[in-house]
Amino acid sequence: MIVAFLYDFDKTLTTKDMQEYGFIEDLGFENPADFWKIVDETANTQKMDHIMAYLYEMVHQAKIRGIELTHEKLASYGPRVAFYPGVQEWFTRVNVIGKKLGIEVQHYIVSSGLTEIIEASSIASEIKKIYACHFLYEDKIAVWPKLAINYTNKMQYIFRVNKGILEVENDVDLNSFTPDDQRPIPLANMVYFGDGLTDVPIMKLVKSNGGHSIAVYVEAKRKEAETLAEHGRVDFIAPADYTSEGKLMEIAHKILEHLHYQNNLREVTWKGRQHHD
Repeated sequence: MIVAFLYDFDKTLTTKDMQEYGFIEDLGFENPADFWKIVDETANTQKMDHIMAYLYEMVHQAKIRGIELTHEKLASYGPRVAFYPGVQEWFTRVNVIGKKLGIEVQHYIVSSGLTEIIEASSIASEIKKIYACHFLYEDKIAVWPKLAINYTNKMQYIFRVNKGILEVENDVDLNSFTPDDQRPIPLANMVYFGDGLTDVPIMKLVKSNGGHSIAVYVEAKRKEAETLAEHGRVDFIAPADYTSEGKLMEIAHKILEHLHYQNNLREVTWKGRQHHD
């Protein structure tokens, strides 16, 4: 039995947006909000998707400041990313719980952040597949986003995991009909971790198909998480504490136990039908 844990990245696993661990500072902005204000202005004046706007401004602002935005440059910010308490050990702890229950837990990132930074972060080796924005490079310099993941098209990556079609260039198999019983990871065997309104479409998709969605929050954002729960967008809310004593671990443990016993019950029911036949 395979269960997929899927995570947003910025402010779900990390304390702030990944661009704020050195990149924005290197551009010369003393306050990260000044960079994001430029992004918002570009999006609004150009009638542009906000994710495309931030990717454009990363390239544009680096260029006008004479900074070479290379893959290596972006990767250099990965080790600087700071995670919430317990994140570093979370994956091993969850895997151990799953193993005791006969479950293989696979971890995925589905983020509007940057693959280059996530791949260089300290948790990258724990992740089976990272889905995030990615630049195209010419002469080693970032010139164009070859992959842009916004709040709604995140959902396609849930179906990639569901169908086992993990490579982003393979659209044919992704869009071909696959019977539910031939999909490696049912939507009901998925758990999605997000931090706010930008995760709502994917939270709702997973929850409405029998999986579980969890809103992670810091105290200043607690009301926003409570509203998501009140409106039925998520199953659970929990503080951004991934330690063994945190509520998140308790929830994850109970979900895995629930899936384990649910699977056992299905097997008993199937054996009973076979015996009756």
